Amino acid sequence: METGEFFTAEEKRLLFVLYRKLLQLSGETLHKGDCRKLKTHLVNSIQNNRIQRDIFGLNPIIKDMQTAVIVAEEIGMRRASILGLMLHDSVRCGTCTAEEVERNYGEDVAGIIRGLIRVNELYAKSPTIESENFRNLLLSFAEDMRVILIMIADRVNIMRQIKECENDEARRQVANEAAYLYAPLAHKLGLYKLKSELEDLSLKYTEKEVYYHIKEKLNETKASRDKYIAAFIAPVQKKLEEAGLHFHIKGRTKSIHSIYQKMKKQKCPFEGVYDLFAIRVILDSQVEKEKLECWQAYSIVTDMYQPNPKRLRDWLSVPKSNGYESLHITVMGPEGKWVEVQIRTERMDEIAERGLAAHWRYKGVKGESGLDEWLTSVREALENSDSSGLETMDQFKLDLYEDEVFVFTPKGDLFKLGKGSTVLDFAFHIHSKLGCKCIGAKVNGKNAQLKQILNSGDQVEIMTSNTQTPKQDWLNIVTTSKARTKIRQALKEMAARQHAFAKETLERKFKNRKIEYDEGTMMRLIKRLGFKVVTDFYQSIADETLDVNGIIDKYLELQKRENDTHDDIVYRSAEGYNLQAAALPEETTAKEDVLVIDQNLKGLDFKLARCCNPIYGDEVFGFVTVSGGIKIHRCDCPNASDLRERFGYRIVKARWAGKSQGTQYPITLRVVGHDDIGIVTNITSIISKETGITLRSIGIDSHDGLFSGTLTIMVGDTGRLEALIKKLRTVKGVKQVSRN
Repeated sequence: METGEFFTAEEKRLLFVLYRKLLQLSGETLHKGDCRKLKTHLVNSIQNNRIQRDIFGLNPIIKDMQTAVIVAEEIGMRRASILGLMLHDSVRCGTCTAEEVERNYGEDVAGIIRGLIRVNELYAKSPTIESENFRNLLLSFAEDMRVILIMIADRVNIMRQIKECENDEARRQVANEAAYLYAPLAHKLGLYKLKSELEDLSLKYTEKEVYYHIKEKLNETKASRDKYIAAFIAPVQKKLEEAGLHFHIKGRTKSIHSIYQKMKKQKCPFEGVYDLFAIRVILDSQVEKEKLECWQAYSIVTDMYQPNPKRLRDWLSVPKSNGYESLHITVMGPEGKWVEVQIRTERMDEIAERGLAAHWRYKGVKGESGLDEWLTSVREALENSDSSGLETMDQFKLDLYEDEVFVFTPKGDLFKLGKGSTVLDFAFHIHSKLGCKCIGAKVNGKNAQLKQILNSGDQVEIMTSNTQTPKQDWLNIVTTSKARTKIRQALKEMAARQHAFAKETLERKFKNRKIEYDEGTMMRLIKRLGFKVVTDFYQSIADETLDVNGIIDKYLELQKRENDTHDDIVYRSAEGYNLQAAALPEETTAKEDVLVIDQNLKGLDFKLARCCNPIYGDEVFGFVTVSGGIKIHRCDCPNASDLRERFGYRIVKARWAGKSQGTQYPITLRVVGHDDIGIVTNITSIISKETGITLRSIGIDSHDGLFSGTLTIMVGDTGRLEALIKKLRTVKGVKQVSRN
């Protein structure tokens, strides 16, 4: 096949234009023989009919050359990137190998080609990214930074070329992908010009009517806008010249996409968006005088026009992690209109337009630390993530747009954190030991709590205490994954130490009382006590909610019951239980708890209804009786629904206040179990050992091998009552425990 048949007449003309432009852009970086060898490889690929047009009918050679121009002109990359881009199709289709490329052009070019081929394999089935392949795609990004930059340039070129394409569905997919993935990537890398173009073209292809509506409105207002910009610039220009500064000023209209976003955010029509343009003052300064002259220009502008202090953005003192440096202010211009002014130098402007590639050139280095950190964090997140590809994609999109805050230590060290980070996040960011001991901080000299959110520029001194330990609710305070992981790890280690100490305490008590410790019996006891996992049992000992001596008594009781044979047991009915054996205490009286009735009224006379016997902690309501007094009922009282239905106008709100200490209330419990006097003895034994609970009376009735017992006890609050009921249910032979 002749190469002439591969190109249309228009493509031939374009081929030579692009070739000359690429030579002009990269001529000084090309090695001798690069062009001749490249031409040979491309001709071979065309003659073997190996490289084909894509879904949009674009010629691959022309498309790659157009992308190479963007890579060289807009981003600033040269030989390795251009050659890698031009040759990757030939390697992919098998005309030549990566090893041949490495021999002829070097490892740099071959490395870029490997990255591009890997990405192209993901695109083999569809022009959009398949969500399940997204993780692999991002990992391939991280291998060579230039692969990302080439892909962004390629997507910009495709978006430019497909405006006449008839395949609307494919174009819409590519446009959505550009807005969702490539524009945020370009933004993160500081390629603002390419980012704006991707967003505008995406809007044009996905929401055509909106795009052209805004475009027409911009054209209609262009004359008045240009006139206003000229009027704003003239006096500023004069003052800057008088100050001896070298500069140029230009007015920049905001992108159609950003105007549309403002219309949506502010819920207003085009006419309601006031900041349609920004004025850019670009200084020609020596590197050592950049900051001085930028602030000098700032002073001149703010002397002439009233600034809005809330809208000052200082990326001179602390540049963004993507290398962006500039000073943004919003001032009140003529006719009372707010105008954004951006002050920067030629060097800063080139970095803003070309991104990190320009930054590398000025710095004289191959990488940029902030970006390397970001890429490393993306790689770690992907490698450690168990979430689906789509969730990863969403998280990645969020991370790209996340702002940073910069925080200083008292010594002046600068740390970068995610927006919304708290004092506790900062403590863990410095060191996990510092985080675990943190009790607060001094932020800008003032005391601050753990949960205080930090702002850029805050000076933070972490306060610690040796008695401090991590708490479960710290997980609700922190926002960074690093802090959350460290807290969980510390809590796990603390729990493990507490469990080991609790077990050791229990076993030591057994040894002191000269009782043989049997693991199997203890496991059965733990199960009987209502614990599903052993760690919860030891945690209860550590929290002192379980008494070690009480556990040993229950252990001995269980062991005795299991060792005794049934022949030795003389059956005695539960009805034979001697009430006198209970040694019933007299009823104690104490000061009533405060009940808040209706509209926070206190001190009203009230009585507790006998039908439901409410106690401290129950959800209650008040009922105004005929005599004018108030009776307090439980919300789940059997009579509650009838009272509400018939006498709703006499119902008043009521709730407990104060403390339950010192007051006891009578409660009736119903216990059902096997008819055995020993069970009743166990029940009364448990009640007698409970602090704050006394047994007043007990009535037993037995029938068909079962007993039904009615116990009246005095108890202070619902917490103690629930704990008692839980314990009674663990007694062997007890079937049911309920509150009457």
